[in-house]
Amino acid sequence: MRIFKVSDQPSIKRSVDSGTEEQRAAVKMIIDSVRKVGDEALIAYSLEFDGISLENFAVTKEEKREAYKELDEQNLAVIREAAANIRLFHEKQLRTSWMTTDENGTILGQKVTPLDSVGLYVPGGTAAYPSSVLMNVIPAKVAGVKRIVITSPPDKKTGKLPPAVLVAAQEAGAEEIYKVGGAQAIAALAYGTETIAPVDKITGPGNIYVALAKREVFGDVDIDMIAGPSEIAILADDTAKPNEVAADLLSQAEHDRLSCSVLVTPSEALAAAVADEVEKQLATLPRQEIARESIENYGAIYVTDSMAEAVQTVNLLAPEHLEIITEHAMQLLGQIRHAGAIFIGRYSPEPVGDYFAGPNHVLPTNGTARFSSPLNVEDFQKKSSIVYYSEKALKDYGEKIAAFARLEGLEAHARAVETRLKG
Repeated sequence: MRIFKVSDQPSIKRSVDSGTEEQRAAVKMIIDSVRKVGDEALIAYSLEFDGISLENFAVTKEEKREAYKELDEQNLAVIREAAANIRLFHEKQLRTSWMTTDENGTILGQKVTPLDSVGLYVPGGTAAYPSSVLMNVIPAKVAGVKRIVITSPPDKKTGKLPPAVLVAAQEAGAEEIYKVGGAQAIAALAYGTETIAPVDKITGPGNIYVALAKREVFGDVDIDMIAGPSEIAILADDTAKPNEVAADLLSQAEHDRLSCSVLVTPSEALAAAVADEVEKQLATLPRQEIARESIENYGAIYVTDSMAEAVQTVNLLAPEHLEIITEHAMQLLGQIRHAGAIFIGRYSPEPVGDYFAGPNHVLPTNGTARFSSPLNVEDFQKKSSIVYYSEKALKDYGEKIAAFARLEGLEAHARAVETRLKG
């Protein structure tokens, strides 16, 4: 793993993939096809991309029941406990409508309303991601969304969704589930087909085709974010254990060849020890090939002259995940301005947040933590302003409002107020 002095490395290398021209054209073609012929296009693309003929891509009640039989009791218990933790955390985010009144009769407020429907994309095909199901469905349920739709690509051999995904969906409270993946699933959620009614918002991660499709339909529906490859930055001093830091860096590197894993430290001794340890652990990692390519292309260790400079570097990174493994980790928390999720101390490795602790693991990537937040309950709500002026209030302020309208050259606005004052 390469070691740099921050002063010698003017920029942080991260992977940004906006797709090739061919990929963008393919996505547009898929979306147009789904809009025109609906279910027929979904069936055709499932056959073309997944090699599966699915005349009925809606998950049946029987498939849902069978999923519980195929999942062992221990894993079911873990899913249920994780779901409880996630629900408890997100319930604390719930906001309600409010109003204030003034002595002249003015009433101002905000009406909070859950979205009518949301579509949640769950990656799949060769892997199962029940954690993604919980992290997307539960905040939507807490927000009060009535219709929650899940789409996920089926297994290429069985034509089914993984039992863990189906069980997680049911435990979280989602019953409308479809075996459809890729850009065609995003198109179906956005515009609807004969089988799948359209939704108002689409959330959830996916491959480059899913990301490009979400970007393409944004505006017709809302989306959560365009998620990039996974990232971790670790802020550590010489009290950190090299083997633990290396393991945490590799926990993200094994996600994807484009994942970014970075250590920032003022300790040259720790930097050298972690670099050696990464090599040792890579040798026995099942996903060694993926992790090694990620580390070689997007991994780095940055040595700073001080902890203050290390903190400044982390804020420039604005990472998706940040671990603080220092002697006084909690004291540094207030200095961190940009990070999607912050894990404090030796005993809070990033996977704790991925699966179990409760905070959402759908996080801003590619430096967007500078202005974005994790997926949360408010993402599934919308707000309406409430304005009520009494006759007295309009008489008190009407002339000022009309003057402001004329300041902007909008005479009809001014007259809309003055006609009531004259009356």
